[in-house]
Formats: sequence, C-alpha cells, structure tokens
Amino acid sequence: MTAQTHMRQEVDQIPAVVAGFLDTATPVLNAAAARLREVDPALVITVARGSSDHASAYLKYAIELTLGLPVASVGPSIASIYGKDLKLDRAAALAISQSGKSPDIVGMAQSARRSGATTIAVTNTMNSPLAQTSDFTIDLHAGVEKSVAATKTFVTSVVAGLALLARWSGDSDLNKAVQSLPDSLARAVACDWSDMIPALDGHSALYVLGRGPGFAIANEAALKFKETCGIQGESYSAAEVMHGPVSIVTPGYPVLGLAARDAAEASVADMAHKLAGQGARAFLTSDRPGAASRLPFSATGHPITDPLSLIVSFYGFVEALARHRGLNPDEPPMLRKVTETI
Repeated sequence: MTAQTHMRQEVDQIPAVVAGFLDTATPVLNAAAARLREVDPALVITVARGSSDHASAYLKYAIELTLGLPVASVGPSIASIYGKDLKLDRAAALAISQSGKSPDIVGMAQSARRSGATTIAVTNTMNSPLAQTSDFTIDLHAGVEKSVAATKTFVTSVVAGLALLARWSGDSDLNKAVQSLPDSLARAVACDWSDMIPALDGHSALYVLGRGPGFAIANEAALKFKETCGIQGESYSAAEVMHGPVSIVTPGYPVLGLAARDAAEASVADMAHKLAGQGARAFLTSDRPGAASRLPFSATGHPITDPLSLIVSFYGFVEALARHRGLNPDEPPMLRKVTETI
C-alpha cells in the first residue's frame, strides 16, 4: 500500500481527539461523578466486548487502585442469552461500546438499570440504544473511525473513564495527569518501534506481557496483532507467563514487554529480560537494564495514566507491521467495524 491508511490517520488523530473530548465532556463527567459520590456504590460492574472490554479492564485496575472498590466484568450473555437479572442495587455499571448498538451490551445495561444500578454509557454514538438506556452517556466525540481496528475510540474510552474517576475520587494528581494526556500522547505517536518489525519476520505467534493496567494494554495489543497482521498474539501477566506458557518460548520467539512507570515495571522488565536471556527475541518499554531490547516510550508522570501512552506507540508500530507484511490493516479479513452479538 502506498497511500496512508485510515488506521495511520486515526492514530495520528489521537492527541487532538483526546484534547477535544476533555474540552467538551466536563458537564456530563461532573454530573456522573456527583451521582456516584451520592450513591457511594459498593462495587462496579463493566459491560463490554473486544477492545471496549480491554478499556474496561484498564479502568478496573484504575478504580481498584484509586478507590479500593472491587470491579467485575459481567458477561453480557447473563441478560441476553440466559435472561437473568443480577442484584445490583448497590452497584455502578459502566458499559463501553463504540457503536452502542450490540444487543447483548444494551440488554445487560438495561438489566443493570432495572436492578437498581447507576448506569453510565461510554460510546461514540450519542443517539445509540445504549445511550438511550443509561442514566448518563459520555460521548467520546471521536469522529468517524473508518478503520475496522479501533484506535482513537479505544484510547478515548479509557480517557473518559479516567476523567470520570479523577472527578469521582477527587484525586487532583490524577486529574492533572489526565488533562496533560494530549501532550503525552503526541509524544507517544512519535515513538518509533520500527526496529521490532524485522524481528517478527518469519513468525506467526508471540507473547505480549504486562501487569496491572498494563495487562489490559497487553490484551489490546495482542488483539491488534491478530486483527491487523494475522499474528497469534497472546497476552499474559508477567506473573503468569512462567506458569506453563514459557515452555513454548524457543530461541528467537518474539516477546513484547509493555512496562509502564508504575509499581509493576520491575516485574514486567525482569520477566522480559529473563526470557531474552533464555533465547527469546524480547523488546521492552523500560530503561531497566538487561538482555531485552529497549523500545522508546512517552512517560505521562502518573502510574495510572502511564500505560495508556504505550498502546498509542504500539498502534503506529502494528499498522506499519501490517503494511510490511503486505496486509491492509483497515480491512482485516472476515471482520466488520460494528459487531452485533446477542
């Protein structure tokens, strides 16, 4: 492909889209945060699939680390297939869907509201069924996303959740870090991971490592390897990879360690270096010395926001990798932009 892909254009748009969201979303973020402080939920549930579920996993760690509230991902089929309502009168429900159209996501959000939960939708489609069924709707204002692979909507979904959390918790440091994200993400867009591209030649599988919010980012990266490049990307917590998966790491096997500037950085870095020492072709987003090859990263200055910049750099890399392999990352085989499941 010679022309710039939609995916590349949308990755480049991320800093401006995030800035636009932060400029426009203040009223609904303040209103939703005020309601959450008022109801003081005992737990939070998330409802999502695909990349949106990875955004939910990121926010699970962020909420648990910031507020100490347990967060659980609820299978949408509980409502849509099995027809059960959960006991959620002391809960908040966060439903994330770019299109807001998938019947199972909408059905679970309806069930949560019917069961007494405070329901908050995060979507890029303000007039969608999900928006209409929720107590609050946070519009991403991300514009049309033409590439099948979600990039700017994923990042902005996480930003929406973090901005809500900063207001809900009253955490001024987190709020400052969130407001500074457009600059941090612009630096992330400029990070060049092209040294990793030739290392994947001849390989159809690899591991992606992370931990904490960085594990959610590893999940998203593994999905994008599958979607755009046909590579069997598998994500693991750096604490889990030695429990069996390490047995297939043969000499030259590719490993990507997504280490953020948080309490888990040493764990991820040490594991990437360990695997590199055993013959893996490992790459790592950390300055901690060792056998793995260093990838550049944009530090955000806060442990909760820091992993998010890594996926922005990754998106630019995986788009280039797909083109290197002669693939069109905008139109992966057998995939559609909007996936509606029951």
